[in-house]
Amino acid sequence: MKVLVTGCSGRLAPFVIQELLDAGHEVVLFSRKPVDPRFARLTLILGDINNFEDCQRALQGGIQAVQHLAAQTYPVDHPHERALAETQGIPFDATIRSNILGLYYLLQAALQAGVEIFVMTGSNCALGHGFRISQRPFPFFYLPVEEHHPSDVEDSYSFTKLAGEELLASYTRAYGMRTYAIRAAGICDEDRRRNIAHHVKPVNAWSEWLWCWVGSEDVASAHRLLMEKAHEIEPHGVYFCNADDTTLLEPSLEVLQRYKPELLPLVRDLPGHASFISNQHLKETIGWQHTTSWREFL
Repeated sequence: MKVLVTGCSGRLAPFVIQELLDAGHEVVLFSRKPVDPRFARLTLILGDINNFEDCQRALQGGIQAVQHLAAQTYPVDHPHERALAETQGIPFDATIRSNILGLYYLLQAALQAGVEIFVMTGSNCALGHGFRISQRPFPFFYLPVEEHHPSDVEDSYSFTKLAGEELLASYTRAYGMRTYAIRAAGICDEDRRRNIAHHVKPVNAWSEWLWCWVGSEDVASAHRLLMEKAHEIEPHGVYFCNADDTTLLEPSLEVLQRYKPELLPLVRDLPGHASFISNQHLKETIGWQHTTSWREFL
């Protein structure tokens, strides 16, 4: 399959590109910046997803599927993030522009080019549990969380990831494009996994980030499998993509008992170090498995 990959200068991109190449796919790169020298032999289209003409140009030449990794990765207008973003010259509306308008441009260009499959790196932040602005705790209805759990977003990044899922769904309903959003957790390559193991300590407070993580290699395999199996599964889907376990030393239920006992009646099943977010839907749909571990470096 001839596949366009966006966001090719990002940390996840090398894993997705290599995963696709190893499976025999033809890969075309679309990026604002130079990419990893390992992929110098591949066709590179320099451009910006926020420019519709660039998106149209990238999707010429018989592209059959899009693997959309490009995104603004945090809410640059967030009260706790704005000062840092300003030092980097990032405008206050960058998250909305890239993650909504950029996605729309790419989808529309893909539609014009006759692309049938579109897979996007989303985020578990679509749930709304991260980047909280108010002092209001995230309202959990049950644990572990899965795709049907209600969202409660407060920040622009989480909003764009949730809205992006619905934008994908609209292209499926209207045009029959097969679209999939991967709700990835904190994405960790081997260096980051080693770093977790090196610095992990007993927990001393609750975190609404839920200590979720996922291996870069495992996100890459989810991207490939959803694309390859697109015509065997539902035409649109949203999937949490995280490890089976947390980044906690303590068992998950023990942490709940200690710091959030009011959530205990909401627990369905949390054995051992089980994640507070279920990845079962992804596993059952495409046979995906999480294979990497940070605990091997303890």
